[in-house]
Amino acid sequence: MTLATDQQSTDQQSTDQQSTDQQSAGQQSASGPNVDPQPAQDPGLDEQLAAERAHLDGSRTALRRMRERAEALFATGAQVAGDPFAAETLGRTLSRRVAELADDPTTPLFFGRLDFGQADPDHAGRRYHIGRRHVTDEIGEPLVLDWRAPVSRSFYRASVRDPQGVATRRRFGFANGVLTSFEDEHLDRGEELGTTSRILTAEIERPRVGPMRDIVATIQPEQDELVRAELAESICVQGAPGTGKTAVGLHRAAYLLYLHRERLRRSGVLIIGPNRAFLSYIAAVLPALGEVEVEQSTVEDLVARVPVRAVDDPATAALKHDPRLAEVLCRALWGYVRKPEEPIVLSDGSFRWRIGADALRRVVDEARREGLPYGTGRERVRARVVGLLQQQVEARRAESPSDTWLRRTGRSRPVAGFLDEVWPAVTPEGLLHSLFSDPALLADAAGDLLTAEEQALLLWAKPARTPKATKWTAADAVLIDEAAGLVERPASFGHVVVDEAQDLSPMQCRAIARRSEHGSITLLGDLAQGTAPWAARDWRDSLAHLGKPDAAVVPLTVGFRVPAAVVAFANRLLPALAVDVPPAESLRRDGALDIRTVTELTAATVAEVRAALAHDGSIAVIAADDAVDGLRAALTDAGITTATVDDVEAGARVTVVPATLVKGLEYDHVIVAEPAAIVAAEPRGLHRLYVVLTRAVSRLAVLHRDPLPDPLT
Repeated sequence: MTLATDQQSTDQQSTDQQSTDQQSAGQQSASGPNVDPQPAQDPGLDEQLAAERAHLDGSRTALRRMRERAEALFATGAQVAGDPFAAETLGRTLSRRVAELADDPTTPLFFGRLDFGQADPDHAGRRYHIGRRHVTDEIGEPLVLDWRAPVSRSFYRASVRDPQGVATRRRFGFANGVLTSFEDEHLDRGEELGTTSRILTAEIERPRVGPMRDIVATIQPEQDELVRAELAESICVQGAPGTGKTAVGLHRAAYLLYLHRERLRRSGVLIIGPNRAFLSYIAAVLPALGEVEVEQSTVEDLVARVPVRAVDDPATAALKHDPRLAEVLCRALWGYVRKPEEPIVLSDGSFRWRIGADALRRVVDEARREGLPYGTGRERVRARVVGLLQQQVEARRAESPSDTWLRRTGRSRPVAGFLDEVWPAVTPEGLLHSLFSDPALLADAAGDLLTAEEQALLLWAKPARTPKATKWTAADAVLIDEAAGLVERPASFGHVVVDEAQDLSPMQCRAIARRSEHGSITLLGDLAQGTAPWAARDWRDSLAHLGKPDAAVVPLTVGFRVPAAVVAFANRLLPALAVDVPPAESLRRDGALDIRTVTELTAATVAEVRAALAHDGSIAVIAADDAVDGLRAALTDAGITTATVDDVEAGARVTVVPATLVKGLEYDHVIVAEPAAIVAAEPRGLHRLYVVLTRAVSRLAVLHRDPLPDPLT
């Protein structure tokens, strides 16, 4: 069985293909060849196609009616709400509902149909159209079933071996939202198309321009098992290029929101990507499925407590991402806590209240043993000290002091002074500033964890006078977030999807773990595509730092997105990448691979782009970062409109992409300019080249003046 990849389910069929699909509806067997196709003029096929188009029109009308009703309720919500808070809450709910019911006329409301036989007692004789969202008629009967509904599972998993009560599975072909064709599999007769489905194949191979599209029409059984994993279950998907791992993660988020709507609305769902270009690329997927309340972020944005205005040298950055720094920060922070040596004496009119040093030591020790965040522990000590004073007042006066007295006492000079002495207030920025400014403090915290040479890397030669004046680096921001997690526990999301996770450092994993402590994780990545200095070599290590050591690691190795010739070429690099992953496979035998030695790289690149423009689909020129500006200028001078990954111009089919930003993206035609320069630009350059070579979904052209890297030859 084939695997689907990252694309939308509007099938861009050509006109001559449409009639062929209509003829062959339901006429192909599990072995692949056509079985006596009906003649094109068969009125039965035309009548069925007309009936399906009528059902689509009726479904669109019903969805429009559902949206109009939601809009009417939104307009009058304030009048029926009991108070301003209720009105605001109702308004947000109805506004979200209106957004969820938005209809895109170029996107089909349904992409499949299930006809159940008599073997299933719950659905015997029933027919269901499967689509992106639930659509009902005026009396509440379903016209379209959401792809996430339990019965829809059979659309993806039913087979001749396990028909699950399905007699016929129908797939629909669409062009710009217009239903053009259909294709049937009669599972009750032993007919299953599998990889010979023309509609399925055309959808997977359809040219892609613009953002990523959903794959609800093409999800395969292996993917569906991951998509429908339980909320409490954390999973790691080791996905080779083109296997649809990103789509699996996004569709799992959509599925969990459908199944656990209210719970996840309270706790939230977070999508973490490698960069903003990637997040922009995937941003349209969940809204297309009706999910409009999912937070997206990069790790850098997640930990952005301070502005990043400096850059570490590679050795220092690698050290700051080392998990030993977590223990150094922990020791440094808790090193501020001291054992009380003096009693507290508080004057209150004619009385003097006193708490002895022994009792105060017990309060501090108890708070330490409770394992609370540092800031919470400080407030716990304050509350218990005030509580001890309260007990004395109640014993003396036979009445409880007022709330005003309790608040005033907690802020009083004796109590505040005691806290500042034994449990001082510490900010995350202040902790790191002190640690990297004071050799003695760092040595005390690092102890046996860091060598003297490593400590020297961390210490600033000329520390800024204050944390606010410090020029922080990106690695410092991760450490400050670690310190913040020690001081105050951050809110935890109900589910977190992490894509391109192979490049997360242990400290970045810990930042994500703090935000998923009480939730689950879907981890997506490919160890072969790890390009960061601290890139993972074993998923078990990453999962341990994420706090999910028992999560299952599931490999996806077979895909449709990248043509087989391109995959085979990129796979030549795998032995040199020092990672234990199975080679990628592809079931696509289309596409093209062109490897050429050129004498003038820029001119050859411009000529290749001109040739690519004769084909449909998106085009990317990928080069070493320092070569991008020159190539883009040459294309502009040649009259070719280009865009960047951060600023995609309307109508621009050609994107010039730095090699360091292409991870997770895909294009129909990829032109790789000078692979040797991409490899030479960074220590893990071969891993970067593996990423670059696997971005093409139709055609790959490799242009080089210098010799290709040895593994490719």
